[in-house]
Amino acid sequence: MSDLTWTDLPEVDPDRPEELVVDFSGEVYRVGTEETFVIGRGGDLDIDDNPYLHRRFLVLRHDSGLWWIANEGSHLSATLTDGDGLVQSRLAPGASMPLVFSRVILTFSAGPTTYEIDLITAEAGRFTGIDGTRESRGQTTIGATPMTRSQRLLVLALAEPVLKRAGTGSAEIPSSASAAARLGWSLTKFNRKLDNVCEKLDRVGVRGLRGGRAGGVASNRRAALVEHAVSTLMVTAEDLPLLDEEYQANQAAQAGSGSRVDTAPVPPSRGAAQAGEAE
Repeated sequence: MSDLTWTDLPEVDPDRPEELVVDFSGEVYRVGTEETFVIGRGGDLDIDDNPYLHRRFLVLRHDSGLWWIANEGSHLSATLTDGDGLVQSRLAPGASMPLVFSRVILTFSAGPTTYEIDLITAEAGRFTGIDGTRESRGQTTIGATPMTRSQRLLVLALAEPVLKRAGTGSAEIPSSASAAARLGWSLTKFNRKLDNVCEKLDRVGVRGLRGGRAGGVASNRRAALVEHAVSTLMVTAEDLPLLDEEYQANQAAQAGSGSRVDTAPVPPSRGAAQAGEAE
């Protein structure tokens, strides 16, 4: 089990049952039904000075008894997952959809950074009865795509900064070189397996993992992969000890084969690669 301490979710004010609560890294906004709330670089929720992020990206407003989210950006998409991790929707540029669950986890990537925001309402209790339970968060996923152990480790190494974050917020995705070092792999091995993972998910419709397709930008595929993996619970914080196990096993194997062994402590995940860094 992870020893991370997760922040408590804020709740809707009983005196304002129709309000929308927006939680980003402990920064909580309470939005009334007559208000419009903008997420973007320079919006009501001003997220970083990230040049890859639209100034006016996602817009939340109340209409016809429901809260709606609209994507007013031109090239970024967002992923919305219900609080139990059973239903996922992709919000493309120009699209809008209602928030039909009491908690919606909003994730999106801009450049090398992935963001997660909680959207909480009280009015969505009418949408219940979705089949599906999850006995172990790390084993059952939305639209599960079978992964080998090494493929899952690769995803886990890239997602480590996001999974270590306690609650919502932003995290930079490691470069391929940093993630390979975290696992004790060669960069060639890491890139080969990254290609395999991206191709496998691309075949089942996950966007942004290959070039040559609408919405697919290969230079940002690590961020797109992490966004998908975290929002679908492909990997969770409970899986993080596997990274140390893999690194130590590879170090022991190198020692047994007579290869030079790096005796330094297990390297932590580093920050993201600079924009445009080769994978």
